[in-house]
Amino acid sequence: MRPRKQTTSDQTVAPGGDDAPAAAVRLADALLVRRVQAGEVHAFTELVRKYQDRVFNACLRICGRREDAADLTQEAFLKAFSAIDEFRGASAFYTWIFRIAVNLSISHQRKERHRRTASIDDPGGSGDADFRMPASADADPSDAIAAQETRAQVAAALATLDAEHRAAIVLRDIEGCDYQEIADILELPIGTVKSRIFRGRLALRRQLEPVERQPAKKR
Repeated sequence: MRPRKQTTSDQTVAPGGDDAPAAAVRLADALLVRRVQAGEVHAFTELVRKYQDRVFNACLRICGRREDAADLTQEAFLKAFSAIDEFRGASAFYTWIFRIAVNLSISHQRKERHRRTASIDDPGGSGDADFRMPASADADPSDAIAAQETRAQVAAALATLDAEHRAAIVLRDIEGCDYQEIADILELPIGTVKSRIFRGRLALRRQLEPVERQPAKKR
């Protein structure tokens, strides 16, 4: 299972979307889950198609390496499929699959602390799909280069956080989850979630301040 190139039609408003669209997505996902539970295995493929790119991006930002993120994404969906009969809809499916994936990613990072200093922009490729913006025909190439450099700097700063704070930042500032969704995914009190996000942002700001003070490069 490898992440596909994301298109506009594949994007979903949940998590972090408006209430009405999010409710519609939750209902559609619940119907797919019921079909899987009834024996329609192919219906699970639709759930994978909807969420694999976002789950992959979350895993990537937490674990820091593309190959590891792909393995964690696959493992998360396999675990979800194996436990699908246990899903009762107490939370949205996306909350459930994100919880599985984030927990796997945090656990992976705890076991791989000696690799924490490795760059997520290494030649092996960690990518930045969730930071990528659509190119405009009128875009100034120098602006694109500057944006790419900024993404690399943010990604490098993000990699310096521990897995727990990184997960909270990824879910809030990249995935756009609200505090309650993050609390549900991480299974933490909202106060703890807010504290982790605050401390994570503060640490990122400290990492990026020297970069921000550097004079702009002439192009």
